[in-house]
Amino acid sequence: MHTSTRAAIAEPHLRKDRWWLAPAATALGLLAFVVYSSWRAFANTDYYHAPYVSPFYSPCLADNCATMKGGPNWGLFGEWWGLSPALLILIFPLGFRLTCYYYRKAYYRGFWASPPACAVAEPHKKYTGETRFPLILQNIHRYFFYAAMLVAVILTWDTVLGFRNEEYEWGHMGVGTLVFLANIVLIWAYTLSCHSCRHIVGGRLRHFSKHPVRYRLWGWVGKLNERHMLLAWASLLSVALADFYVYLLATGTITDPRLF
Repeated sequence: MHTSTRAAIAEPHLRKDRWWLAPAATALGLLAFVVYSSWRAFANTDYYHAPYVSPFYSPCLADNCATMKGGPNWGLFGEWWGLSPALLILIFPLGFRLTCYYYRKAYYRGFWASPPACAVAEPHKKYTGETRFPLILQNIHRYFFYAAMLVAVILTWDTVLGFRNEEYEWGHMGVGTLVFLANIVLIWAYTLSCHSCRHIVGGRLRHFSKHPVRYRLWGWVGKLNERHMLLAWASLLSVALADFYVYLLATGTITDPRLF
């Protein structure tokens, strides 16, 4: 579009590289996770194999949950809830990711082409940013952060429970334990690398010198924040792999090798 404030260049952009690969790969990656997580969330089966519970179903808040000894069985919703219990809890971690600053950039570019890439004009005629419904709801990201922290605490407990065997005896470790350990480390790293966490830790301070502890924590969170994109993808993959590992165990496809 030629206006009085834009150069009269016929080409839509001057980039000669394959700029479309990055947004296309992002869209395919996110779409693959959406398809997989939707299948597993609505399946309402094969999400528990002692001592492991799928992170998609934890905590389990309905009466129709599988019985998990010592696990996150909290029947807050009675028998009237007939759908998958995963639908009661996934809204919080997914809401946290959907409103995350990095994921906004990812799916804005990947699915909406807003913009598709740096120095490539977007095809939309109007741009209102996040000032109107529904995108104005992105501002509740900080509240989803609190919920994601609580979910991370519960998943940490699930990881601790992974140090039991099938008879719920403590002092054992399987390959699944390592899968869950890797997953929870990545989930905590991604959660703490969040921009909201960085602001909570070090924001609204006039003088860092008067708050040395918060300044030190702010520095640590800042280092994680530098790798926010990497941690976003790594934790997304790890949570899907942890769920898939439980699925393979629950369906009898594989057995969990015991390390001790």
